[in-house]
Amino acid sequence: MINIVLPVDFGDKTDQLVEGAIKFAKQLNGRIYLIHVAPSDIGFAIGDMGFQYFPEVEANEIREELVQLNKIEQRIIAHDIDCEHLLKQGLAKDIILEHAKDKNADYIVMGSHGRSGIYDVFVGSLTKGITKSSSIPVLVLPIHD
Repeated sequence: MINIVLPVDFGDKTDQLVEGAIKFAKQLNGRIYLIHVAPSDIGFAIGDMGFQYFPEVEANEIREELVQLNKIEQRIIAHDIDCEHLLKQGLAKDIILEHAKDKNADYIVMGSHGRSGIYDVFVGSLTKGITKSSSIPVLVLPIHD
């Protein structure tokens, strides 16, 4: 079975990315390892007293993101594709690449924005960073309006 790592950010193009990954996984008899990397600073805010940490804000956000991940996982499983998910906090590029190695990924599937001819905007800085650093092939799916 082919192992596919699929990072998601819950942006407005996530559904298109997931659909593309489902098609790709079906063609290759693949398993999808869904991952979302939340920023480390979710519970921090700047106010009159400087930086403040609100653990309840972080816990609520993580809980909501896990609900979203579960929904995407169930959607993938409904297409008869093996899937599991992971939510971690930290630097997205490093965590995604580490996860791909841990899962012996054959591919990482990412999306491109397609908004302009400038490479960083067209592909996206995270996608660019992963394609430059990964020893695992990266499939970049065009995600357009």
